[in-house]
Amino acid sequence: MCGIVGAISDHNVLPILMEGLQRLEYRGYDSAGVAIRDEKGELKRFRALGKVAVLKEVVEESGIAGKLGIAHTRWATHGVPAMRNAHPHMSGVRVGVVHNGIIENHNELRDRLIGLGYSFTSETDTEVVAHLMAHKLESGKSLFDAVVESAAELEGAYAIAATCPDNTDSIVVTREGSPLVIGLGEDSNYIASDVTALLSVTRRFIFLEEGDVADVRRDGVTVFNASGEEVEREVKESALCSSTADKGPYAHYMLKEIYEQPGVISETLEGRIHKGRLLEASFGHETTALLDNTRHVQIIACGTSYHAGLVAKYWFEEAGVSCHVEVASEYRYRKAVVPDHSLLITISQSGETADTLAALKGSRSQGYIGSLCVCNVPESSLVRESDVSLMTRAGTEIGVASTKAFTTQLVALRLLMIALTRRKGLTSEQEEELVNELHALPRQVEVVLQLADEIKIMAADFSDKQNALFLGRGAFYPVAMEGALKLKEISYIHAEAYPAGELKHGPLALVDESMPVVCALPDDPLLEKVLSNLQEVRARGGELFLFSDHTVDIGLDRYQSLMLSDIYPGTAPIVYSIPLQLLAYHVALIKGTDVDQPRNLAKSVTVE
Repeated sequence: MCGIVGAISDHNVLPILMEGLQRLEYRGYDSAGVAIRDEKGELKRFRALGKVAVLKEVVEESGIAGKLGIAHTRWATHGVPAMRNAHPHMSGVRVGVVHNGIIENHNELRDRLIGLGYSFTSETDTEVVAHLMAHKLESGKSLFDAVVESAAELEGAYAIAATCPDNTDSIVVTREGSPLVIGLGEDSNYIASDVTALLSVTRRFIFLEEGDVADVRRDGVTVFNASGEEVEREVKESALCSSTADKGPYAHYMLKEIYEQPGVISETLEGRIHKGRLLEASFGHETTALLDNTRHVQIIACGTSYHAGLVAKYWFEEAGVSCHVEVASEYRYRKAVVPDHSLLITISQSGETADTLAALKGSRSQGYIGSLCVCNVPESSLVRESDVSLMTRAGTEIGVASTKAFTTQLVALRLLMIALTRRKGLTSEQEEELVNELHALPRQVEVVLQLADEIKIMAADFSDKQNALFLGRGAFYPVAMEGALKLKEISYIHAEAYPAGELKHGPLALVDESMPVVCALPDDPLLEKVLSNLQEVRARGGELFLFSDHTVDIGLDRYQSLMLSDIYPGTAPIVYSIPLQLLAYHVALIKGTDVDQPRNLAKSVTVE
């Protein structure tokens, strides 16, 4: 989704705007733009396709400077990537607007504004907002009142910042469903989609609430709530650092990235769900037609991303959508039979995984209706080669063992599942339930992270172990696979994962008192079957390490269990991944290995 930055100061704000846009590049974008109030009081707009660096060159060549400005990076939703669709959008010289979100009633408003004589130069929903505000201004309203009255007519999710040449003292902002923060400085104030854009200039922030409208001036900020009452919003000091290369208070990047998961999950959801509904248009302008034509899904990925795909297979097939998942290095070297109306989904944190890229390129002659990638790096090769991209917005992941990239991949795939389920007759009540599960997810992850001390105690029992067995059933089998991968990656303990029902088919021979057996044990329809499998493990002397959201009583006197807070079945695989990450981390500390850069491994596998 899009990124917003704005600033009002007693000095030139262009460097701040450009740096802020660059800090938001991780969100994904196809164009960028800025509107600046110059020394003559005129609002000048500059836009460019592609990188923020291209926009920066254009602005620098102009020689412009100004003390008030708004800027934006755009990811195409309404309208193709094109200069005419880039933000900011203006209505003549009356008003400039940047917007993040989806205006669902934009067609209705567009028709009305055309009838009033306004001309449209883009296909975006945002231009509707600019003309609507201009109409209010022409009737004698102030910019603040124009924003308030315009917002009252908008349906959907949005964060909006507006400025006009006649209003020299402030930027007016409002939000509903998409976040917007205000950064506080000395004789300067700022706005942005998130705090990362502004960490180089301030650490003091106001987080606007739903329906808030704020008047942001050089000398202060005034906030009004959805009822029009002036309110005091708490000023919070950010603990984040301005450099993604800084571990902050954490001993390792991996630990930092584990603890970033509540925030990056929220970021992945931002602008994509609102009031119990999925905002499918946020996926991009081509996605709806592609999903309408999808009858089968083929997922291709490697490593951790492959495990995310395996979890998604359960979700898609529960929704009635046929799905296959395959390791990219295998898929690319065999002759695949592609069912009619098949959508190819590739998954990669870096977007540069060689086998996944090769499989995508080779798929073009195989009859797929199109390709969609789930990726964390917007400028990556995978994003450029795919028809549609669903960005995970996890931010830079430095630790070789993937953590936050995995959980945000699952969140993105869960959103995609909701979109596909709509085409299978999903009711509004069912959709609201699925969306509310996602809303609750960041808080549930925060609760699980509070179990770190208990998990650290569990990890001590792995100090002399050379092998471990991970078990799971259903969607928790790939969760077990991911847990085993994490342990072997960073602690160098040999770990294997099996479906719990397969124990009798060979793996049970490995179980003795020196074999720890780790299992995610959710309260689901397969619970009794898994408990039966665990009884077999304990009867052979294996020590159980259980993660559960309910009281476990299997009649044994030696096992370790952690109680997780109540979680929803649909998102439980995401929640249960967190303690397995923490277990691997603390075992690696005990083993004394290099947590962030384990031997023989690289972050991105860019060769075969």
